[in-house]
Amino acid sequence: MSDKFFELLSAFSNIYSGWILWNLFLAFIPLGLSFVLFRRKTAVRPIWWWVLLVVFIAFLPNAPYMLTDVIHLIRGIRAGYSGWVIALIFIPLHVTAILAGFEAYVISLINQGSYLKRHGAEKWVLKAELLVHALCAVGIYIGRFRRFNSWDLVSSPTDVVLTTMDDLTSKRPIAVIVLTFIVLTVTYWILKQITLGIYLRIRYAKQGKDVME
Repeated sequence: MSDKFFELLSAFSNIYSGWILWNLFLAFIPLGLSFVLFRRKTAVRPIWWWVLLVVFIAFLPNAPYMLTDVIHLIRGIRAGYSGWVIALIFIPLHVTAILAGFEAYVISLINQGSYLKRHGAEKWVLKAELLVHALCAVGIYIGRFRRFNSWDLVSSPTDVVLTTMDDLTSKRPIAVIVLTFIVLTVTYWILKQITLGIYLRIRYAKQGKDVME
């Protein structure tokens, strides 16, 4: 019993001291900013709005970046833990964290699309989503393979720009970025439909309850 307890404790320590909490925190930053930026009823955009928009764009790749953290699940499986720890702890927690991070990305873009529609730019919704997917694909690549962080855009902007330009002119990075873009686009579309479907069901259920009352 004690061996299983210490194995369980070690598994939790391995997960939470590594990446889950920190990466989820980074993923939820753009989600919070999306409500501040895109849920405003007024069309007025003060200077602080544009500043937050830049911060939003800089941190947004952290949300879909969670997809690449599947490598931590693979490492956990290879770490030698027993099957029950992997099945009941590693897989559920990692999958939940990855889905939560990507869902933050989905909701952020839904908020962006809603904002564009409210301000008469509905035709730009799809174009804006594809542009964001492309930017995030680049951001994910330089984050995973070049190990840059969002704040490096401020602390080391020259290094980020030069490295990114170099990668965008090389075949292998371009191939990885294009593949990432495709994965983002397809996964986003699927989860967007699911998210909107759940939202509409809740909304209709609430409206039906209000009518009955």
